[in-house]
Amino acid sequence: MSQPVSPAPVDLNADLGEGFGHWRLTEDEALLSVVTSANVACGFHAGDPSTMRRVCETAAERGVTVGAQVSYRDLAGFGRRAMDVPPRELADEVTYQIGALEAFARAAGTRVSYVKPHGALYNRCVRDASQAAAVIEGVLAFGTPLPVLGLPGSRLHEAAAGAGLPVVTEAFADRAYTPEGTLVPRTEPGAVVHDPDEVVKRALSMARDHVVTAVDGSSVEIAARSLCLHGDTPGAVALARRVHAELTAAGIEVRSFA
Repeated sequence: MSQPVSPAPVDLNADLGEGFGHWRLTEDEALLSVVTSANVACGFHAGDPSTMRRVCETAAERGVTVGAQVSYRDLAGFGRRAMDVPPRELADEVTYQIGALEAFARAAGTRVSYVKPHGALYNRCVRDASQAAAVIEGVLAFGTPLPVLGLPGSRLHEAAAGAGLPVVTEAFADRAYTPEGTLVPRTEPGAVVHDPDEVVKRALSMARDHVVTAVDGSSVEIAARSLCLHGDTPGAVALARRVHAELTAAGIEVRSFA
């Protein structure tokens, strides 16, 4: 008799360090008690040296994997405004951001273990081969073959795989999906799922069944090794705890991919 197959492990990641100076957005310390990977802002859409240091120190203390969340240079727009950055310049800015975070990670006794674009850059790299290639060029220039966290089937993952970098697929339990498997733009109504019960339901469906319901009611296949929960969502900490508990109760191991 064949043995039942256990569900694959899943990582929980969140965007952290998204403050600047006295302004704080994410509940970093509390979330670092729940998530297994931290996408740390590197100063371009949010974050500053002291914030990066604090997040890296706490992540190291709690065994949370540190990742560089690279962005367009857009503090005023939180990295969510469309920008046209020349590929060479974008590649340099990606390398710069990873290097800045790596300095604080090393000082805290850990390392930058992966890269994930943020906001407008993330969405641009789903379809724009040139911008995706620039991001990967920036990662390669850093000198360590870091895994790249992103949307399945994106240009970003195509470029990463072509360059020999590991790719890690992710899904968003608190974001709405199109029938094509891409994220509904934040400019459209219903782009963010606010109902905690629905977020938990979607997280379980993604991790266990590898499927999510799109905005038109159709089922979309989702291959995700990591689930993202946005740290700036109201009630993010309580929601992250619920998702972690429900995944564990369903027999799904929650652990970092790195």
